[in-house]
Amino acid sequence: MEIALLVLAVILLITGILGSFLPVLPGPPLSWAGLLLLHFTKGAEFSTAFLLITGLITLVLTVVDYVLPSWAVKKRGGTKLGERGALIGALAGVLLGPLGIILGPFVGAFIGEYIANQGDHGHALRIAFSSFVGFLLSTGVKLVWCLLLAYWFLKEAF
Repeated sequence: MEIALLVLAVILLITGILGSFLPVLPGPPLSWAGLLLLHFTKGAEFSTAFLLITGLITLVLTVVDYVLPSWAVKKRGGTKLGERGALIGALAGVLLGPLGIILGPFVGAFIGEYIANQGDHGHALRIAFSSFVGFLLSTGVKLVWCLLLAYWFLKEAF
């Protein structure tokens, strides 16, 4: 049972790191779940305060992850169609590999805003860039947090 928990914890941690880039996977919650599973093995013991604080930070980051790209689009005057386009672009980008993951939200927001603003490509480009910046910030924050969780995991496990 001990080995199964450890293997599952490692899988969750790695999947969480991948989830920092892939919009279909909730990266930080998966990484935190891996850390929590490690706590239930004989190899590590985290304090309750540590688990609660990291869990709360993970929850806040997860909420911010969903809000930040939309907020960036709204802040620049984007429409709901631009927000939806960014989301569709992010999901479609997963199918196109790493470049699709990066460019998908940008292209989706551009198309959505282009349609919503009846061909105003300048406005659509500004909104798409805002969506892209929001995506990069969100991805960067998730990656840093998942790597921190991985550090604490490795520090305790070994």
